[in-house]
Amino acid sequence: VQLQASGGGLVQAGDSLRLSCAASGRTISSYAMGWFRQAPGKEREFVAAISWSGSSTYYAASVKGRFTISRDNAKNMVYQQMNSLKPEDTAVYYCAAGYGPGGNYNSTNRYNYWGQGTQVTVSS
Repeated sequence: VQLQASGGGLVQAGDSLRLSCAASGRTISSYAMGWFRQAPGKEREFVAAISWSGSSTYYAASVKGRFTISRDNAKNMVYQQMNSLKPEDTAVYYCAAGYGPGGNYNSTNRYNYWGQGTQVTVSS
């Protein structure tokens, strides 16, 4: 599975962005999908995940209520709507795919494939 993240940019605090992750190579309908982020000098951290069916979603406490993950298996796409952005949301955002159901969605070890990342910068 090849993943291509896009939609990042430079915005002001309080603005919104929608990230997209386009998958190719095989259908992602059997994969859990996740978004992670990495700020300079920090470890990669979990942001959000969605089960293969889309019936379950998971969020880091820092983004819950502001970010929404969704997927369109017919289009092989995953999205992350980010509202009320804060300067601390500044990071490179990565989408990831992990085969099968269950597991620890907030662990990088859950995922087999990673995209190249898209930069999100939020100014105060």
